[in-house]
Amino acid sequence: MSRMGRLNIDMKVLVTGVAGQLGYDVINELAKRGHEAIGTDIRKEDELINKAKWTRYIQLDITDKARVKEVVGQIKPDTIIHCAAWTNVDGAEDENNKPLVKKINADGTDNLVKVAKQIDCKFLYISTDYVFDGEGTRPWQPDDKNYAPQNYYGETKLQGELAVSSQLEKFFIVRIAWVFGLNGKNFIKTMLSLADKGYKELKVVNDQIGTPTYTYDLARLLVDMVQTDKYGYCHATNEGGYISWADFAEEIFKQAGKDVIVHRVTTAEYGVSIAKRPFNSRLDKSKLIESGFKPLPDWKDALRRYLKEISR
Repeated sequence: MSRMGRLNIDMKVLVTGVAGQLGYDVINELAKRGHEAIGTDIRKEDELINKAKWTRYIQLDITDKARVKEVVGQIKPDTIIHCAAWTNVDGAEDENNKPLVKKINADGTDNLVKVAKQIDCKFLYISTDYVFDGEGTRPWQPDDKNYAPQNYYGETKLQGELAVSSQLEKFFIVRIAWVFGLNGKNFIKTMLSLADKGYKELKVVNDQIGTPTYTYDLARLLVDMVQTDKYGYCHATNEGGYISWADFAEEIFKQAGKDVIVHRVTTAEYGVSIAKRPFNSRLDKSKLIESGFKPLPDWKDALRRYLKEISR
């Protein structure tokens, strides 16, 4: 066994939400390493825009308890990497959407957890800094328990966390922030789209602080993790220090060669978001190093590689 406690070299891994940014990269990373990778999503396979290199694809609605029990029970994976989630933070505040948000983020997770417990497999749950109150300047520690989500998305993701931690022993809960990847919407794509539409000046908030996370880099780490028995809570973003959204926007335009002026404003001055956003998204990642995992590359390097990838 290596210093990372590597186990189960050839694994059967079920990944939820493979139509999304992270699930797509996780499946590809598993395939790259020769694992049996089963991808699932609510969409039919022929509806997917970018198809990952899964061993097998199964259409699966995680809110369907009986179907989850049937599919996962038949596959009997060694590990479940749960990437599926409702991630539209503002949309989650709509009273009409709230039942579905809870059904996906909380109840859907619980459905998977119950089967994972029954078949005794590892379980990796993707969570968020939104489970905390987002105040202060102290970086959030992985084992902090002072939960206080400030929006409904964060509330339901916390419910998912608690479903995992209260029922399983072989679990990884990985909190991430400011995610960007090939599939789906993200801040980088939004900034580039506005630049392409001719915007020469943009207001971007400067009082929300965190660090971006490139799903391609994160996927490598997640597969590293499930190849070990180093269970528990962990935080993972790219390296390079804590920045504001305004800092991020300026670097995006700089690297993309876009002539756009960023006007730094407070969240109050910006005043567009429906859901309350955390001011403090600083996540302490020292536990990764202590556990023997390789940290993610600098976020500027990640941005450079991502821009190259989406320009192909």
